[in-house]
Amino acid sequence: MVRARSFAARARSRKATTGTLLAGLATAVLTAAAVLTTGAANASQEHPEGPAKPAGPAASAGTTPAPSPHTSAVPAHALTGYWQNFNNGATVQKLKDVDDAYDIIAVAFADTTGQPGAVTFNLDPAVGYASADDFKADIKTKQAAGKSVIISVGGEKGTVSVNDDASAKNFADSINKLMDEYGFNGVDIDLENGLNSTYMTQALKAVHAAHSDVVVTMAPQTVDMQSPQNEYFKTALAIKDFLTVVNMQYYNSGSMNGCDGKVYSQGSVDFLTGLACIQLEGGLDPSQVGIGVPASSRAAGSGYVAPSVVNAALDCLTQGNNCGSFKPSKTYPGLRGAMAWSTNWDASSGNEFAGQVGAHVHALP
Repeated sequence: MVRARSFAARARSRKATTGTLLAGLATAVLTAAAVLTTGAANASQEHPEGPAKPAGPAASAGTTPAPSPHTSAVPAHALTGYWQNFNNGATVQKLKDVDDAYDIIAVAFADTTGQPGAVTFNLDPAVGYASADDFKADIKTKQAAGKSVIISVGGEKGTVSVNDDASAKNFADSINKLMDEYGFNGVDIDLENGLNSTYMTQALKAVHAAHSDVVVTMAPQTVDMQSPQNEYFKTALAIKDFLTVVNMQYYNSGSMNGCDGKVYSQGSVDFLTGLACIQLEGGLDPSQVGIGVPASSRAAGSGYVAPSVVNAALDCLTQGNNCGSFKPSKTYPGLRGAMAWSTNWDASSGNEFAGQVGAHVHALP
């Protein structure tokens, strides 16, 4: 993620390098006027591609899988953070050292394989784990504390393509295998280079069929959620019965339309509230909407806002207080919360985001 994904930093080699992505022209869907977005560069990291692994078992037809023993219920108001499986200059952390304020920890990122749609996971030596078993033990430690640990797929340079029946099956089988092997609670979809709603929906439903308690999060870019007709939005609505939260990336974006048809610039409370309103009025439940932002000014190319701005947006959306010029026509007290790219960048800034936004999220009525 972000990303600084837009939410995404990735490791594709053992040495992570920062890349940029130009978010292109976005067509304004809520007014007749076309809006030119000036997408900023995504701070990203590449990471190693591992060998393909055999697909995991799928759920038998007609059966309902029991919840996993490592199930961690996501709080009504939750803080999500991405944990970097690479070193890009932010604080290098073990998973167990992630601030306790984070309720959902997305491990960034899964690696592609030679099999279309399939992913695997390779620990980067840079993060300091002696073995995969030590990493798995840290997952269990977090889960014992009530946290959900999920595997994130994508990032700015993620090239996973799920665009037919075969790749959808490969994706689902490999995610199910990683959940079984590592104990992940679920999956985060952070594909920034295109998404096919038909086949991604098919794949995620297959994951849900095998793991009824799966935690599914998404981190689309702003342009991806301007209309319910966009592929990301369509996917979110298609899995609404088990979708946990969409933490859209409110950064590396440029100006975008809000739900009132007005254009808002990133880095403002109006940008956060006006764009969240599109999702809230476009069919998602408030519990499925979160605000995704950089944890520090160094975490993204643009769009950083102080924790106080995030908290004001949360207040505006849930209670109608502390709004900017845009005030939604109603409140959404069930709003899920917020997301940070990343826990590592947050640690580099003294865990300011976790301390201020995390406390505010958990104090929401």
